[in-house]
Amino acid sequence: STGLTEDQKEFQKVAFDFAAKEMAPYMAEWDEKEIFPVETMRKAAQLGFGGIYVKPDVGGSGLSRLDTSIIFEALSTGCTSTTAYMSIHNMCVWMIDTFGSEEQRRRFCPSLCSMEKLASYCLTEPGSGSDAASLLTSAQRKGDTYVLNGSKAFISGGGDTDVYVVMCRTGGPGPKGISCLVLEKGMPGLSFGKKERKVGWNSQPTRAVIFEDCVVPVGNRLGAEGQGFSIAMQGLNGGRINIASCSLGAAHASVLLAQEHLTVRKQFGEPLASNQFLQFRLAEMATRLLAARLMVRNAARALQDGREDAAVLCSMAKLFATDECFGICNQALQMHGGYGYLKDYAVQQFVRDIRVHQILEGTNEVMRMIVARNLLQG
Repeated sequence: STGLTEDQKEFQKVAFDFAAKEMAPYMAEWDEKEIFPVETMRKAAQLGFGGIYVKPDVGGSGLSRLDTSIIFEALSTGCTSTTAYMSIHNMCVWMIDTFGSEEQRRRFCPSLCSMEKLASYCLTEPGSGSDAASLLTSAQRKGDTYVLNGSKAFISGGGDTDVYVVMCRTGGPGPKGISCLVLEKGMPGLSFGKKERKVGWNSQPTRAVIFEDCVVPVGNRLGAEGQGFSIAMQGLNGGRINIASCSLGAAHASVLLAQEHLTVRKQFGEPLASNQFLQFRLAEMATRLLAARLMVRNAARALQDGREDAAVLCSMAKLFATDECFGICNQALQMHGGYGYLKDYAVQQFVRDIRVHQILEGTNEVMRMIVARNLLQG
């Protein structure tokens, strides 16, 4: 909490308390039984965590990107998978709040901010992951509707959520032909694939989202035709900060678990904590965590301030934090020895849940491309 305002320390405390009482005791069960903890998330929404950086006039908390990072880091110590879904939901509500008309904001945002309804972000396709500008899902204009055809892959919440923010092609090839539509569950022609079996992130369902002559009113388009790619990328800048913050929380929790294990566990008649090699390892983990946290918070401030270098700082923060924090969690598991590999010990779940953060919201290879392009054009 160093450098935070009194208000930010209060948000952080509320989020830590919620994580400890309402999430951590159930984290393993949600993972094992693949439970989507909707009621717990609605409790979190009562604290203002359903629309953290959404304007207050439609039910949001109106907080900054830094406040949001602090909250997601704290919540993630209780269950990284559930917090990661909440971060995606928050990104979707922000998109509607920021780019939607007044009518759209008032129609969608209040029930999303309360998490009475849940949202999913639909960008990735089976044939276009990192190359999002080549997406093929098409929306043909027919009078005052669009007819949508195609499919999206790896959609968090898919099938269980109510609102789908969909990037689709309304024009020619490339990014300028992409628009953004908001779909609602139950629309004719909207269906879902089988529930995916995943290594981690098991407290949130993942499915393909399928459009077969799905009719969507033109009034459900966010922004202008051709603005979709820009909306998607602006959303992802914040999404990268959010997912990096979830990685920080997992690493934070793993450092504490390692610290406790080293103190309690004995080998060769001495606590592991007396082993200088392990002391040094723990010191390195704490140092890397702090470096990652400072980097994420710096990027969050840049995004909030609308700085010109915000996008590249968000990419740097996502790259550095997700790589470093996975290494921290993995090292914490190693320090547990064989116990770390047992599902009775939480550290293995943090390792499994955090691994995908290096892939989604833009792979870390794409983050390197963004940073390199910025440097070489500069």
